[in-house]
Amino acid sequence: MLSELTIKNFAIIDDIRISFEDEFTVLTGETGAGKSIIIEAVNLLLGGRSSADLVRAGCDAAELEAFFDIDAQSRAAMILKEQGIDGSDGLIVRRIISSSGKSRVFINSRQSTLDLLKQVTFNLAGISSQHAHQGLLKEENHLDILDEFAGTTDLKNEVRNLYQTIIPLKRKIRELQKNLDTKRKEQDFLEFQINEIKDAAILYNEDEDLEKKRETLLNASKIFETVNRSIHEIHDREDSLFERLSFLRNDMEKIGAADESLEKMAGQLSSIVFDLQDITSELRNYSSNIDLDPASLEMTEQRLDLISKLKRKYGGSLDALFNEYEAMQLRLSQTTEIEIRIKIFEKDVHGFLKEISQKAKQLSILRKTAGKKLSKLARNELDALEMGKAKFEVSFSIQITNDPEDIATADLEKIGPDGIDKLRFLLSPNPGEALKPLVKIVSGGELSRIVLALKAVLSKTKSLETLIFDEVDAGIGGATSEKIGLKLKQLSQKHQVICITHLAQIAKYAKNQFRISKKVINGRTFTIIVPLAEEDARIEEIARMIGGANITDATLTHARELLEQGAY
Repeated sequence: MLSELTIKNFAIIDDIRISFEDEFTVLTGETGAGKSIIIEAVNLLLGGRSSADLVRAGCDAAELEAFFDIDAQSRAAMILKEQGIDGSDGLIVRRIISSSGKSRVFINSRQSTLDLLKQVTFNLAGISSQHAHQGLLKEENHLDILDEFAGTTDLKNEVRNLYQTIIPLKRKIRELQKNLDTKRKEQDFLEFQINEIKDAAILYNEDEDLEKKRETLLNASKIFETVNRSIHEIHDREDSLFERLSFLRNDMEKIGAADESLEKMAGQLSSIVFDLQDITSELRNYSSNIDLDPASLEMTEQRLDLISKLKRKYGGSLDALFNEYEAMQLRLSQTTEIEIRIKIFEKDVHGFLKEISQKAKQLSILRKTAGKKLSKLARNELDALEMGKAKFEVSFSIQITNDPEDIATADLEKIGPDGIDKLRFLLSPNPGEALKPLVKIVSGGELSRIVLALKAVLSKTKSLETLIFDEVDAGIGGATSEKIGLKLKQLSQKHQVICITHLAQIAKYAKNQFRISKKVINGRTFTIIVPLAEEDARIEEIARMIGGANITDATLTHARELLEQGAY
């Protein structure tokens, strides 16, 4: 319950403090006195958008403060506890708006954020104005209103969570598929390149070995001639080097017994002879392996040309070629990996789609049932407000989609973050008129009663403690205003109701009343608020509301009768 409101330097208000009671309270007074400014102050204390224009002219800042009595088990108390804020003595919300436009929020003396303020005050109070600026008539809010009425908010949140899970998965699949398409276009060429290197069967350092072999083949004839001449001179010709040294060795061995030095030299000479035999043998073996076939040179040249071509194509060296070969194999394998990842994500999406489709359809069924109930209750409330011929309907629609990028049920019903339903509240105020959106209702009186009727229905399910109505009587009078006043009184049996009104037929039902007026002092306008606690003061204000500034005995008598009619 809103217990106390303090407003300083706000619009035409200098400094006022209002203490509210429970049940039904009305704020009355002449137009422009500041009644709606008081409601705007409450709106800001509930988290509404501020503006530097609201700061009283000549002041540095506006200060607003509200004290709410809250239950220890209330949502507000729970949030305060989670934030480490002591709420055992109630909730004090303070907001300072500077002339520069900056705004500061304090919750129980602790500086806080606007988001936290909105969370804490979410169920504390709701404001309805003539233009329903809080969104009751806006179609984009109708789904949330119905879900709150139906008790399907949690199920809707489950659908929303699934939707927010599926969307990034589908986006990831699109990205992977795009990547896969690109890689598939490269795949044929990639496979050709891999096979080109693979078929060449190049060995490590093969280019260097082939260069050496090529050099040998180019000089094969000269080498063959030199090797065979060496064999001939060393061993094969008459009086060869081997033969002459063998004779010398034999002679040295014969005289070696006479002198140890000669014997040693004879041994060295014998070793040379044996070495010549070994050299001759190796030369013969080498000679036999010399390839003098021109085809061998041609094959070597072709192999070198192939390797050189591949080296130029894939990096300039065999090391670069082998590295590129491995890299291409890796890129080729990534295509398979992407396909596997896509299948995994698609499997996940399929499971989530099945779940979200089931929940979205279940949500739709519950909404349609609740929509019928809401329509019936709203018609009953409108009947009680002198709109018995009006027709109110919750209109549902769905969108069929064939777009594969959309999330949809098996029946192609498009699923959004709030499910498959699109809905809006429609009204036909009078017989013969077509149902039309609430925002197109141009009659102020009809609009006021629609807002009140919906508030009356929704207040039965929403745990709002305080209902605030700004000029709910716009465009109405007579018996209709009586009905609205009685309805507000009925609402005040379960909620604190605060209402701005110009009609005595409504004000008479209030338990508490404040008169709002304004005065000009030294060229400045001041708003003055006076609680009408005494019966005579209320009678006088009701009389003013009936007959204007010229109060007569007749209007006073009528005012007294009205208050007696609305007495608790």
